[in-house]
Amino acid sequence: MTHTPLPLRMTRYDPARNMARFYALSLEPTLFGEVMLVRNWGRIGTRGQVLTQTFAQADEATEALNTLHRQKARKGYRALASQ
Repeated sequence: MTHTPLPLRMTRYDPARNMARFYALSLEPTLFGEVMLVRNWGRIGTRGQVLTQTFAQADEATEALNTLHRQKARKGYRALASQ
C-alpha cells in the first residue's frame, strides 16, 4: 500500500525584495480512480493560481509532488509546521 503525503504548504519570504509567497501541493482522488496533483501558488494573502495534473497511478503523483517539493526547497521555500 502506498503512503499518500499530506497536503504540503510552503512559504518564501524576502523582505528586501518585498517577497511573500506561498506554494501548496496536495493529492486528491478523482471520480475515475486516478490521482490529481493540485498545485496552488501566489502572494500570501491572495487566492493565487491553481494548476492540476492527473496521474493514472498514485506512485506517479507522489513522485511528482516530491520532485516539486525538492525544486521549491532549492529556491528557498520552507514547509510550514503541521497544524
